[in-house]
Amino acid sequence: MDWTWYLFSFNGRINRAKFWLALLIIVCWMAFLAAIVVAFGARRFGFSVEDVFKIVDPNTYRALSLADLPLILAKVIGTPLFTWVFAATAIKRLHDRDKSAWWVLPFFVLPGLVNQFLDRIDNDYVSFALGLISIVFATWGWIELLFFRGSRKTNRFGANPLYVSPASELGWDQQHELEMVPHKAGPPPQWRVKPEA
Repeated sequence: MDWTWYLFSFNGRINRAKFWLALLIIVCWMAFLAAIVVAFGARRFGFSVEDVFKIVDPNTYRALSLADLPLILAKVIGTPLFTWVFAATAIKRLHDRDKSAWWVLPFFVLPGLVNQFLDRIDNDYVSFALGLISIVFATWGWIELLFFRGSRKTNRFGANPLYVSPASELGWDQQHELEMVPHKAGPPPQWRVKPEA
């Protein structure tokens, strides 16, 4: 498997198992980076989805100090990497479902932004409605990517990643196993009659 394409490219299709594997890889990377930061003296450290949306929140920058510099550096390195890998694999999974990459906006970006700024809305009805809408879209997105089968045929984004050719279902491929020698007209050379006889 081409790991660079799998984890960093936005083109093509991947099936459910490869999307689950990408999520597992991201979690392992997060745990590894968090263990390194804790080994260098941080009391606790972790990554979360909110880290992506804290970039657009001005309150995040008001609470920074020099003591937080190692944590900030780890998040500056880790968060874009994890976001890129998640976006690349999620978009390829959406392609497998024959959906455009724009579906990432209602499935993940909108719920994340609503979650980040929901506590600043004073109207309870508006915050409840926005929270409910974001939960519905996020749940729909996760169910779509994690559990639904991709389109079985070749779609506008590529061939089915689970396609099995009919010949390989038999356990062997006739075209690669049999070597056919082209037939030549006439008898074999040892059967030919010599002109002198």
